[in-house]
Amino acid sequence: MAYDLYVITNEKIGLGRSHTELAELSLLGGADCIQLRDKEISGSALYRTASLIRSLTEDANALFIMNDDLDIALASGADGVHLGQNDLPVQEARKMVPGDFIIGVSVGSVEEAIRAERAGADYLALSPTFSTTSKDDAGDGHGLVTLGEIASATRLPVIAIGGITRYNLRSVIAAGAKGVAVISAVIGERDVTRAATELKALILAAKRDETNV
Repeated sequence: MAYDLYVITNEKIGLGRSHTELAELSLLGGADCIQLRDKEISGSALYRTASLIRSLTEDANALFIMNDDLDIALASGADGVHLGQNDLPVQEARKMVPGDFIIGVSVGSVEEAIRAERAGADYLALSPTFSTTSKDDAGDGHGLVTLGEIASATRLPVIAIGGITRYNLRSVIAAGAKGVAVISAVIGERDVTRAATELKALILAAKRDETNV
């Protein structure tokens, strides 16, 4: 499972473009994973959008992760679901899904990371890594020290999310992140595909540099 460039769609930040369009443009730029997150549209509209994105990610050999909503994730054939600390507990979600279903969890500390791993999570996201304006309730950034501590304390891949840009992604890879999750840095750009392509290249270069250290 590749999490190098993990793109979260957001129609407001995406300059009026739909979730589906943003996903397609991101995939053309090499996104490894698309997460659909929308707290405002109806369940039926969310399901239709999820099904369309599922088709796009299958064609691109990429992952599709549904934010929070396990029912929509299962109904649309998503690869997995991403859960927050206040969502359905990981151990309960694990009972309801196929064996190869991916469960990601947002964490903010080593303790939360260890609990999530023991409960059956497949990957962790330090959220937010840096302060961000893309998510109103994200809170203050946890920083690189916490990122490094979590990466060292767990065997799971850790993704950095929140405030990630082309200028700081090298530092999060060096701290132990296996990938970066972004909103504004890709879908907030006018040329989404170009932004994704450039960011993916920077991520891969940073990983090569860490391997050669």
